[in-house]
Amino acid sequence: MTSNSQLVSVGLWQWLQSPGLERFEFVRAGDEWIFRGTILTTANDAAAEARYEIVCDSLFHTRRANIFILDSRSERSLKIDARGGRWFENGQENQTVNGATDIDLGWSPSTNTLPIKRLKLEIGQTSGEFIAAWVRFPELTLQPLPQEYLRLADRQYRYSSRGGAFVANLVVDDNDLVLDYEEFWQRVKSNK
Repeated sequence: MTSNSQLVSVGLWQWLQSPGLERFEFVRAGDEWIFRGTILTTANDAAAEARYEIVCDSLFHTRRANIFILDSRSERSLKIDARGGRWFENGQENQTVNGATDIDLGWSPSTNTLPIKRLKLEIGQTSGEFIAAWVRFPELTLQPLPQEYLRLADRQYRYSSRGGAFVANLVVDDNDLVLDYEEFWQRVKSNK
């Protein structure tokens, strides 16, 4: 971390669908927010390690991300830049996600924080459907994912994607980081 960085939260999530853990950090660095994580899992019947760093502006709009995965097939990386509503994947524009504001990592609950922070929904208010730039794992492909958030209570949201084909309730902490992602992730340790 740099001298102007402040660690906001660090913790550990347990993956409930498959053996797996994620250690994450939520950092404030000047006018940027940074999400970092390391995921260890046996998803898809293969041991894998994924690492990521996502940098957002002060309003939680994704600016850039670096994602790495190591599994039995190979080590792969994905570099993402988001500029003015345009998304670039390893230097090439991906027009299918142009206009998206948020990145969404398929193997991590960390990125649910981005729209929750950005939208600032009132209880009972819905975001309406919007497109996120979804990183599919273990393939490391970037594709559009329609999703929606409904704030149910002070610290509870209903997340849905693909027009309601997938629905899960989320419980978050004071920093809007996931404590419980219904049947998928659960926080087991937090240091801040």
